[in-house]
Amino acid sequence: MLERLDETPPQIIMQVAAEFAADHRANKIDLGIGVYRAEDGTTPILQSVLEAERRLLKSETTKSYLGPAGDPDFNLAMSEIILGRHSAQGRISIVQTPGGSGALRLLFDLIKRANPDATIWLPGPTWANHVPTLTQAGLKHRTYRYFDSVTLGVDFAAMRASLEQVPETDVVLFHGCCHNPTGADLSAEQWDAITQIVQERKFTPLVDIAYQGFANGLEEDAYGVRSLLAHTPEMFIASSCSKNFAIYRERTGMAIAISANADIAALAMGQMRDLARVGHSMPPDHGAAIVRTILRDPELSDIWKQELEDMRLRISEIREALATAFRVRTNSDRFDFLATHRGMFSLLGITPQQVGRLRDGHAVYMVSDSRMNVAGLRHEQIGQFVEAVLSVID
Repeated sequence: MLERLDETPPQIIMQVAAEFAADHRANKIDLGIGVYRAEDGTTPILQSVLEAERRLLKSETTKSYLGPAGDPDFNLAMSEIILGRHSAQGRISIVQTPGGSGALRLLFDLIKRANPDATIWLPGPTWANHVPTLTQAGLKHRTYRYFDSVTLGVDFAAMRASLEQVPETDVVLFHGCCHNPTGADLSAEQWDAITQIVQERKFTPLVDIAYQGFANGLEEDAYGVRSLLAHTPEMFIASSCSKNFAIYRERTGMAIAISANADIAALAMGQMRDLARVGHSMPPDHGAAIVRTILRDPELSDIWKQELEDMRLRISEIREALATAFRVRTNSDRFDFLATHRGMFSLLGITPQQVGRLRDGHAVYMVSDSRMNVAGLRHEQIGQFVEAVLSVID
């Protein structure tokens, strides 16, 4: 039977990670896989997480199942972080999921059940896992204009023109903040304009918010979600705790559906529980328990918020230092976009061939489309990185 299977293409990010691991050069730089790294190059466990785990170890009394919807206190606590104070109570359906990827798959399956003919509109470009996940769910997709490859910023005029063609029956996916892979984010004014388009066109928004707190701050990064929530009768949200709690391997996320009224929300919740039961049965508990413990304790919550802010500021400092180093070295503003982008990623704007030359000649690793994880760079490596980039583009 198995010999009939087709060979699968390599997962690009995992391939970059494997090539980096096999490289024995002492000066190698890993800007591929999307994990936060501190100045010493490690991906640390936050002190708030360590303390929450210590408390759980002392207080936990069972390893029994949570149920398909997961931990209700985690769901409530995280929804408050994302949605803030809102008037959608009674319209919200929430299921805890195995990471943000699990949330996306569950929501795509929910959309497939609700409207099998729906098309999912994705920004161009978008996170590499979006298309495979929605395709596996049996959905169609189209692309709307988002990124300007010349300015390396948001092409909002083209984006608006694309969205004004979306039919009412379709779903449009937006990145809540820290747009992956481009790093080019929407402003608050642009989010307001998007909200107006959603109201006029009546399509359903789906917000993928995997990096809340990494762009401009925990509250600021929720602006787009909350703008849509306040003016849209129906929407979906996929959230991840991997980045902002640095609990990557714990696979902690949540899927949220906002319905027009409480009766529809009850229908959605029943379907979401059923999809969870079929897809993964019960969600893993440890990561959700960590997050719940932190968010429900004011002292731990304050520590976590400061640690999150420290991570955000380090990324911002790296961006500023990179842009400055390029400006000094080139006497131009060509790379100033690195300081205006937000979050962990930026598209550097070089060709796959030049990315290959960075790898082979300079031990600098990134995805072939030039998506680089800015958080993987240390201050001491900035000069080396700048010289390597300039050597391959000259």
